[in-house]
Amino acid sequence: MRAYVKNHSLGLEVPYRYGSETRRYLPDFIVLVDDGHGDDDLLHLIVEIKGYWREDAKEKKSTMDTYWVPGVNHLGTHGRWAFAEFTEVYQIEADFEKKVEAEFNKMIESIVLSGVPAAMHR
Repeated sequence: MRAYVKNHSLGLEVPYRYGSETRRYLPDFIVLVDDGHGDDDLLHLIVEIKGYWREDAKEKKSTMDTYWVPGVNHLGTHGRWAFAEFTEVYQIEADFEKKVEAEFNKMIESIVLSGVPAAMHR
């Protein structure tokens, strides 16, 4: 981990649907992670900390995994992004490296499965 910031007054809001209503999701933190791509290509990891699941938590996670992260990564002008959710605060430190690695592996797998050379995803 290189740096992190609480997403307070940064303007990072993600629109999502809950039923027929459009809402805005404000993730908790943005973490810059050195995942082996070098200082000029750090991973931006959006971290959500959930002490409990409200009814709309599933829609927020689905929006991040299905639309927002793939969309911003495909755009390619804002660096590389991933999303991780921690459900138990006391396990964050122990799970952090595993979560980062899992998100990174998911991204690599999606690139390989898409059949598009990785260089075209930048």
